Amino acid sequence: MTRVPLDVAGIQRLRSDVALQLARYAHRLGVTQSVAAKRLGLPQPTLSKIVNGRVSDLSLELLIRVAVRAGLALTLQTGLVPQEAGAFSSRARSRSSVASQSKLADAARQSLIESESGLTPTQRLEAFLEHSQLMCALHEAGSAAEAQRARSARYRP
Repeated sequence: MTRVPLDVAGIQRLRSDVALQLARYAHRLGVTQSVAAKRLGLPQPTLSKIVNGRVSDLSLELLIRVAVRAGLALTLQTGLVPQEAGAFSSRARSRSSVASQSKLADAARQSLIESESGLTPTQRLEAFLEHSQLMCALHEAGSAAEAQRARSARYRP
């Protein structure tokens, strides 16, 4: 078995993660690959490769250029081992496509946009990671509470 150098493996991981973010973007557009490819300035077969994860022959630079065209806010991270490498989206969808739900939601969204604009990429990544850790803790707490409720319900006469 051939060992892939750590830097090459890290780049492959970044390439795959950026392609995943682009595939999600193309899916959210809700149009055919041909239409999405035209919007992104790509040939349709290239978009097909991206959507289907066949990106080993595409450069990371090309994928980043396409992400810029799509307006994706991505944070790229490398590390000492390939498993630490990744591309993270700081928002799931374009701000302009977010439907207004309430004045409170609009105010919260505007506050988030203003506070995010003052952060460096490193601070944004740290905030993203902290948010992810908090969401995991919240999920675990919810699961534990649900398990406790289920145990309590079993013992009620």
